[in-house]
Amino acid sequence: MNLLALVTYLLVMSITPGPNNLVLASSGVNFGFSRTLPSLLGMALGLSLQVGILSVGLGALMSAMESLQLYLAIAGCAYLLWLSWGMARAGSVKGGETGAKPMGFISGVMFNWLNPKVWLMGFNLVMVFLPAHMNPWHAAALFALITFFTSLPCIAVWAGSGVAIRRFLDSPPRLKAFNCSMAALLALTAMWLLAEMMPANSMAAWMA
Repeated sequence: MNLLALVTYLLVMSITPGPNNLVLASSGVNFGFSRTLPSLLGMALGLSLQVGILSVGLGALMSAMESLQLYLAIAGCAYLLWLSWGMARAGSVKGGETGAKPMGFISGVMFNWLNPKVWLMGFNLVMVFLPAHMNPWHAAALFALITFFTSLPCIAVWAGSGVAIRRFLDSPPRLKAFNCSMAALLALTAMWLLAEMMPANSMAAWMA
């Protein structure tokens, strides 16, 4: 297994924009870093667990996932669209005083399972980097640990970037514009991911 290539792949996939990072940046703005930390840790743990499970059961999952892929993509993207709607309606920067709450630890763990980008990332990672000779359980533990410690600082950057511009956005018009922009990006990301996972013949028929 090429460890350097694996870490590089995880760094690129974790630091680039996606649903997880957009949600964390928005949470950093609206709630601060300390209140975003549970969801941040949950997302990192959920991603590593998902990669570990895929490493163990890839053979069995591949046949089942092929028929369920489109339905999972639709469910996941619908959730992302619902999340973007809530993000667009977010209130003031002092969200804690208006009764708003950031995503919790358990929600952060579960968020990955409805995130199409994470599914694509996990499948690609396992199919490309999983050593054929390694015990599946050992590979799962190794992949999960590497994924957790590589992705955690990457997604923390997004939460921290939200905190960094928090003071600048301490103005209702600016914050509203920011939340709407992030919501639009998340919605566009959801639609793009759904289009990527649609069967080619379905897309051709729809475009005809």
